[in-house]
Amino acid sequence: MDYLILILGFVFALASSGSSTTLPISSFDEGFSHLFGDNNMQVLKDGKSVHLSLDQRTGSGFLSHDLYLHGFFSASIKLPSYYTAGVVVAFYTSNGDMYEKNHDEIDFEFLGNIKGKEWKIQTNVYGNGSTNVGREERYSLWFDPSNDFHQYSILWTQDHIIFYVDNVAIREIKRTETMGGDFPSKPMTLYATIWDASEWATNGGKYKVNYKYAPYVAEFSNFVLHGCTVDPIELMSLQCDPETSVDSIIPMERIKMESFRKNHMKYSYCHDKIRYTTPPSECVVDPKEAKRLKNFNPITFGDSGHLHHHGKRHHQS
Repeated sequence: MDYLILILGFVFALASSGSSTTLPISSFDEGFSHLFGDNNMQVLKDGKSVHLSLDQRTGSGFLSHDLYLHGFFSASIKLPSYYTAGVVVAFYTSNGDMYEKNHDEIDFEFLGNIKGKEWKIQTNVYGNGSTNVGREERYSLWFDPSNDFHQYSILWTQDHIIFYVDNVAIREIKRTETMGGDFPSKPMTLYATIWDASEWATNGGKYKVNYKYAPYVAEFSNFVLHGCTVDPIELMSLQCDPETSVDSIIPMERIKMESFRKNHMKYSYCHDKIRYTTPPSECVVDPKEAKRLKNFNPITFGDSGHLHHHGKRHHQS
């Protein structure tokens, strides 16, 4: 069976129907294992919902049983409320445990805030250990992600990476020849974690985690793991042909994406002249977008030297 055709078909179905139920929902035991955090990770009685908590002792996390080379990965997530400064909830793919010096990664990171201020979403991509070139974007949302569950999804093919929020595409990364190995191309595991990133997550580290409000609990459900599984020993794809030349965002979906980015994108690395005097090669600079984002303040974003703390996701605080 050609899994990639099914994946792309699902994306087209999302755009036309707004449904996230086309693909089967996985129970936790079917798809995942405990990563760290002892009792700070709790699987609910339905077997399909998980709570990850952060307290002064530790954060917590889980990971997929399988390695994947391309796929569609999705979860409904409800974030902690009230004062959440310094807290990061992450939903991402990585192979850092296998390739310490040349790992790949595709990130959703949810950055907490002080009372009365909204959560921020950060997306990022690494390939072949290219952590010296951060490809971060940050956004606000059109809803409060701590009030209810919302669906966050990653589509990864040989030529595209697309991030979705409630089935609305918010970012597309097209593989270009000049990116070379910076585009993720090795098998990865899916992770979800909550951790203390006080040193950078909120206003560049100005506001820290305050454990008098702990535990901070992130709730996960409606897991979708649909992709090309890989043998962990041979590192060979099983029953999967990743070749594609399809542009997987249809025009109606692209209009929604452009609207989201116009109204909610707060930062893009492509317009950060402090970090990059010349934008990375894959950037297509939109003059209107550049003008809108030119007042970016590095204090509110965080020092670029503090952006890469991915190893801390896997360890106790």
